[in-house]
Amino acid sequence: MMVPDHIRRLCDEFSIQIIDGHRYPDIGQTRATETLSRIWRRYGENHLRLVLSTLAETANNKLLLDEVGLWMASDMVLKSASLIEDRAGDWLELWDAMPVGQLQFVCQDLRGLIPQRYALGGMVYERIFRRFGKNSDQLDLFDDRRQR
Repeated sequence: MMVPDHIRRLCDEFSIQIIDGHRYPDIGQTRATETLSRIWRRYGENHLRLVLSTLAETANNKLLLDEVGLWMASDMVLKSASLIEDRAGDWLELWDAMPVGQLQFVCQDLRGLIPQRYALGGMVYERIFRRFGKNSDQLDLFDDRRQR
């Protein structure tokens, strides 16, 4: 498996183990090196660092180091760039609290109907919006996810 040096160094920096493409990844492992390379080429090193920081440095998200999880996190970082710049700690705190792995499991029911990246992205963005979007300070009595 030929992994570009810059991708290997970045994964090492975030304590992400690169595994053979024929194995199923465990927590903190990835086989999606081509996805990492594509994100790097499309958006640059700093963007990919934010993506990896969002996933690798928060609780419960080290299983999302696959193609779907990486692209979804990339989409959320793009959408939330100004929020991350102004409130990086709050961004990471939200990702610590979100059950993103569970959401990805739920999305599997939509496989074949909706691309997983977009289904998961919609579910995650809904939670980002509830935390940081318009009216985020108002309590919704019918939604237990309002609790911080």
